[in-house]
Amino acid sequence: MRYRATLAYDGTAYQGYQRQPDGVPTVQAVVERALADICGEHVTVYAAGRTDTGVHATGQVIACDADWRHGAEALYRAVNSKLPPDVAITSLAETAADFNPRFNALRREYQYTMLLAKHALPLQRHTAWVLREDRVPDFRLSNMLDAATMLPGTRDFGALGRPPQGDNTVRTVFRSEWSTVWLPEGMRLTYTIEADAFLYRMVRRTVGMLYDVGRGRMSLSQFESTLHSGEIATGVTIAPPQGLVLTRVTYPEEPAQT
Repeated sequence: MRYRATLAYDGTAYQGYQRQPDGVPTVQAVVERALADICGEHVTVYAAGRTDTGVHATGQVIACDADWRHGAEALYRAVNSKLPPDVAITSLAETAADFNPRFNALRREYQYTMLLAKHALPLQRHTAWVLREDRVPDFRLSNMLDAATMLPGTRDFGALGRPPQGDNTVRTVFRSEWSTVWLPEGMRLTYTIEADAFLYRMVRRTVGMLYDVGRGRMSLSQFESTLHSGEIATGVTIAPPQGLVLTRVTYPEEPAQT
């Protein structure tokens, strides 16, 4: 029976999602170990996307074939009982035998959190990019917001990353926007980007370049010309991984967010 599940994890302790040799801690390895304990044999788990070291997820979608005769609800409970506290299955159900979480996906959504803070925020260091506001005194939020609106559309996004396979760098970005919330310790900025697929480090490179626009290191016109160049951007900031979360993967039977 093939099962489909939604997976959430804190990626701080893991070297990305994908299983690696020599016992390197990864999210895939942890989930497969839990399934092996339950099913008595190795179970390969497939995912919608391979998140990098330190990247988190609340909406990762996985699938596996498991020899299990006690129903989806019992499997859901059993797997969660074997997972560490920083990884959890949030939903699980039987699915079609040909369901593939990567190739059946229509859209993927990521969110990136940045904190422009008055001082260091030790408790936020694993879930946000914390920036001291006194170190970017001329930060221009409006420029960063304007730059984000240039991304939606179908084009060659080769400036923002390399393809995980092959050489096709054409992608469709459906949504690219910032939201801001003022907190006692500073300003929280959340960037949301949704696309049909992403290039390697595309979101982190995008956020870093948007930050470069906000702090005046790159003008709006330079950002636009770089975006349309099709050549991998060099000399730009790449945002650190801890602020990034895979939040949603959309499939044909589900309504897309608007």
